[in-house]
Formats: sequence, structure tokens, C-alpha cells
Amino acid sequence: MNNTAPQKAQRKVSLTEKVISSLRREIESGNLTPGSKLPTEPALTEQFGVSRTVVREAIAALKADGLLEPRQGAGVFVLAPAPRKNTGSIFDVDFAQISDVLEILELRMAVEIEAAGLACARSSVAQQAKIYEALREMEFQVQSGSPAEKADYEFHRAIADATNNRRYGEFLEYLGDKTIPRAQLRRKPTEAEDQKAYMEKILAEHHRIYDAISLRDAEGAREAMREHLSQSQTRYQSLLRNR
Repeated sequence: MNNTAPQKAQRKVSLTEKVISSLRREIESGNLTPGSKLPTEPALTEQFGVSRTVVREAIAALKADGLLEPRQGAGVFVLAPAPRKNTGSIFDVDFAQISDVLEILELRMAVEIEAAGLACARSSVAQQAKIYEALREMEFQVQSGSPAEKADYEFHRAIADATNNRRYGEFLEYLGDKTIPRAQLRRKPTEAEDQKAYMEKILAEHHRIYDAISLRDAEGAREAMREHLSQSQTRYQSLLRNR
């Protein structure tokens, strides 16, 4: 299988996140004060050693987060960060901030790729059946045009449980609806046919994960999960350009 495209997408998102995190720290720490002008694109590309596309996507993310404001003909200016709700959990996510969702996805990759591999070695027949049931339910919801987020979550949760290490299941339980944030991130109506094609692509990625687990192909399962989550990063990244 040719993995060049997913790997490139994954690297691009990682560079964008690096710039987002760095600029966010500068703004929230007060080093970049409200009202001050952000350095120019060429200056930022040189500072971070990235392309202009990465810089533009980082600026778009921080604009969506309410931290930057482009002004026609004048440049990009820093806004005062709004107070963020925080209950003291590292899993707090503001769905209005795409960067928060991307950070959670990166964390999920660190956990769920290995979970897929462990599920191949440790899952019982009953646990594999539960993964399959969640997949079939997701398939039914997609074909009927209904929201599939719950079935999607149950699929990932069933894989976590199939590791037979309760910590994996607890991790996804703590994330809850933050695991599958599609519903919270919807911003505008989507044509039914486009939405169905989008969901069928996601469904195909889940089928590849299940097929590898059912064959107890640990490396194949890890790679299928890696591809699915890296594609999810790219999909959420694209929301920045549609705001």
C-alpha cells in the first residue's frame, strides 16, 4: 500500500500545530500583546523554518480561535485571549478552537495506534464480535443518512476494551464525546450526497482497521489506525479554510 500521501499530510499538520502552539504561548503569556502587529509571513516562515502555507494555516487557526485579526492592507494583529473554561482536566476541549481538537487527535494517535496492535494479540472472539457489531451499526447509520458519531465512538471503545488493559478503555471514556467531535464542529449545512460520500470514506477506513484486527495482523492494524487518524487530522485541518 502507498502511504506517501497520509505521511505527508501527517507531517504538514504537525508543523502547523508547532507554529500554532508557539504563537499561542506568545499571545497567552503576554509576549505578544493585544493590539500588536504579528511579524510578516516571510519573517514567520524564516523564524519557524516552515512554508508559507503552514504559516497561513496557523494564522487561520488562531484567527478562528479569536486570537488574531487580519486587517486588509495593514497586516495581522493580536487580540486579547478570552478566558477559557477549565475544570482542571487535560481533556478539556473548546470545540470552537480547531487547535484543541487537533491536539486531542494527536494524543489519540499516541494511544489508539498501539491499542489496535494489542487488540490483535489479546482480543477474544467475543471482543472481536463487539468491534464488528459497532462497525455494522456505523454502516447502517451511514447508509440511512443518520448521525454515526455514537457508533463510531463505540467502535474505537471496543478496540480499546479488546486490549484487555482497562486503562485504554478508561482513556476513551474520559474523552467521551471529544473522541468523535464531528457533530460539535459542524458549522454549515452540507449537501446530503457530499455528506454521505464523506462518511463512506470514513467508514472504509474503519473497515480496514477491523479487517486487520480480525486477521490478527498487528502491524496492519496499527497502520490502518494511523492512516485513519492522520486523515482525520487533515479533515479537521480543512475546516480552517472553510470558516
